[in-house]
Amino acid sequence: MSEAPPRLTSLAHGGGCGCKLAPSVLQQLLVEQAEPSLFRQLLVGTETGDDAAVWQIDDTTCVIATTDFFMPMVDDPYDFGRIAAANALSDVYAMGGLPIMALAIVGMPIAKLPTHTVREIMKGGRDICGTAGIPVAGGHSIDSPEPIYGLAVIGTCRPADIRRNSGAKPGDMLVLTKGLGVGIYSAAIKKQALSPDGYEEMITSTTLLNRIGSELAKDASVHAITDVTGFGLLGHALEMARGSHCRLVIRDRAVPVFAQASSLAQQGFVTGASRRNWASYGDAVRLHEGMPEWRRDLLTDPQTSGGLLIACEPGSAGTLVERIVASGYPSASLIGCVKRGRPAIAMEK
Repeated sequence: MSEAPPRLTSLAHGGGCGCKLAPSVLQQLLVEQAEPSLFRQLLVGTETGDDAAVWQIDDTTCVIATTDFFMPMVDDPYDFGRIAAANALSDVYAMGGLPIMALAIVGMPIAKLPTHTVREIMKGGRDICGTAGIPVAGGHSIDSPEPIYGLAVIGTCRPADIRRNSGAKPGDMLVLTKGLGVGIYSAAIKKQALSPDGYEEMITSTTLLNRIGSELAKDASVHAITDVTGFGLLGHALEMARGSHCRLVIRDRAVPVFAQASSLAQQGFVTGASRRNWASYGDAVRLHEGMPEWRRDLLTDPQTSGGLLIACEPGSAGTLVERIVASGYPSASLIGCVKRGRPAIAMEK
């Protein structure tokens, strides 16, 4: 009898976007990056921690480029591939663009994983790209001690449709398109404590493409978009606040979360990335009185293929949420607003 292959999550020290470097560490590494102003055609670079790079070719076309890869957060290889691909594609959608092709990034411990497992990971990625209507046109692979998979994605967009994380304006309303809890669920998976219903909920959310971003970017009432990934809701909201030079107010009770996320967080199923996130930016966040630590952990929970955080004109917010829900994002909710003030996050009950 052949030995069963190891669980994917057992081969990795972290998983999903929880593998990302802490925001404070990343800021130190990027401090000496070249200013985008040195390259007139580079519309978006590293200056505000946006979702992808944008290069303007001419008056009608921009190229969007991004790369995203990580270690497994689930044990099913096909699901791992799908989640990783959806997460990488999200960066293009969050900028307001449409992907046109992808390249695979593959690092696998070949001596530990059977060939069919690696094939299933890559098949999952191809199938999600197929759903997006693009090919996986090539890539690069290495033999690595931990399993790694992701995509480099190229997209296009009209210059007028580019949406940055730095365009929020005082008076705007904030919309979140997916519920929180991916990191908490992945922590439960590692300890085999997530129910089948919870797993299905997570897979449904993380494999749902954020293509609504490319549609919303054509709406002039939408001022800023970013996707919520490894830095958690508070971290990516803070990037929006800092880039926009505004204060963001978020209503705690309005934030959508996965069905079992609160219960699991209270039981201690929290990733180390959640605590690292808080240590990196907690001094710029004011929590409401009485917020328990587990709830804070949920708001800093690293999301993988999470939802979009959108800033839009207040008069359009209700209609916008209805439109997003009708497009297949049932958890979409109004969660707060943008105000004048020092860049920071204020949580209200």
